[in-house]
Amino acid sequence: MAAFNLTPSDPSTFILTGIPGLEAAHVWISIPFSTFYIISLLGNFMVLFVVGKEETLHKPMYLLLCMLALTDISTSTSVVPKALCIFWFNLRGITVSGCLTQMFFLHMVSAMHSAVLVTMAFDRYIAICNPLRYATILTNSRIAKLGLVGLIRSVLFILPTPLLLSRLPFCSNYIIPHTYCDHIAVAKISCGDITDNRMYGLVMALVVIGLDLTLIALSYALIIRAVLRISSKKAHQKALNTCTAHICVILTSYTPFLFSNLTHRFGQGIAPHIQIILANLYFLIPPMLNPIIYGVKTKELREKVGKYTCRR
Repeated sequence: MAAFNLTPSDPSTFILTGIPGLEAAHVWISIPFSTFYIISLLGNFMVLFVVGKEETLHKPMYLLLCMLALTDISTSTSVVPKALCIFWFNLRGITVSGCLTQMFFLHMVSAMHSAVLVTMAFDRYIAICNPLRYATILTNSRIAKLGLVGLIRSVLFILPTPLLLSRLPFCSNYIIPHTYCDHIAVAKISCGDITDNRMYGLVMALVVIGLDLTLIALSYALIIRAVLRISSKKAHQKALNTCTAHICVILTSYTPFLFSNLTHRFGQGIAPHIQIILANLYFLIPPMLNPIIYGVKTKELREKVGKYTCRR
């Protein structure tokens, strides 16, 4: 990647300010940050441990849960440790290569997280609309291949963002008013034309998130049509209950993402610290809630987790 044209005094480092305007409260802000992060790690590692240990859970649905847990661990870990270093130790510097790596990794994993949610919607569609063929259509190897396709798609879509940034000049301003290296936040401090960066970021969000949400909506439209054809109300409830956890995860994942992106791009009247807090919530709330949601809503997983946590 091309070198950035940074300030002559320190040409290899950016400065992350944390949350501008709330510097005095950084220590207090770190409490929910660290709490949510610890709960997220415990919950997601528990899912990985239990599914790995229990052979009865070696099924497509639980393989997808493991993929979701890995993306949740990766998204929060790509942001929270550096934010805590800023809040606790005032370690605000980040190298150019470190900034590019963080930005690429967190955006790539976010796109992968979205791809996993689409695959989970497809899994629910097959389970309800073609239950007799579920075992033959969705095998573990096929789920692994779909996961690999999602990973490749994420890498290819996100790779241009650091390349576009590497072309920008940074004349004298190298202070990023954020807790992490967000693509648009870094582009905004450039003294060059960032039209390409803005356009690509918008197109990427529309294509990746827009396409994924469309596929999820299509899956659930087909699921609802299939459920309405069932005459038994009990069967209705049973079928829809299998989708409850996935719907909750979709809401917790996409709602903060969409709201954060809209405020970041179009909320000029919203205070910067509010925008930054909202952006961080996307990396804090879903990774913490997702294992809890699936632990509560999935009986088989709940029982296996209880087996390991409650035994003496």
